[in-house]
Amino acid sequence: MNYGEIKKNDIANGEGVRTTLFVSGCRHHCKNCFNEQTWDFGFGEPFTEKTMEEIFDSCTPDWINGITLLGGEPFEPENQKVLLPFLIMFRERFPNKDIWCYSGFTIEEIIGKVNSRAHTEISGEMLSLIDILVDGRFVEEKKDISLAFRGSSNQRIIDIKKSLEQGEIVLYLE
Repeated sequence: MNYGEIKKNDIANGEGVRTTLFVSGCRHHCKNCFNEQTWDFGFGEPFTEKTMEEIFDSCTPDWINGITLLGGEPFEPENQKVLLPFLIMFRERFPNKDIWCYSGFTIEEIIGKVNSRAHTEISGEMLSLIDILVDGRFVEEKKDISLAFRGSSNQRIIDIKKSLEQGEIVLYLE
């Protein structure tokens, strides 16, 4: 897997101060995507152990709330294979920090209620490590700059931990 950017001290992609990883590779190709260069799976730099350590080091201060994954598309099958072990290591090192993830896939697609390439043998485990999922493709016709943490009104901010506990989708911040 490649990544396009690591943004440290990010305050735009989740609550609090975070480290954000922009993964490469996305087949959604949303109209007017803000990060079109990350559609290419070969864009950017290889995601290595050194990259992981850089992210871990950036999360050490107490005032860093956690990490955010976006892209590109974290739930493309190729990216899941690399991100799952990374998220497991992050959870082990930082049990009190949170993980946000932005995906053009809906939670229904990720868990397999709707047929989708996002549903793999590891997508459920990856999802279980995430605290907050912002799901759904960016839709230009539903763009709304007044919305917190999302670009279009069709996107949902889902509390994954509560959703898994309750067996139904629980929205976050609503």
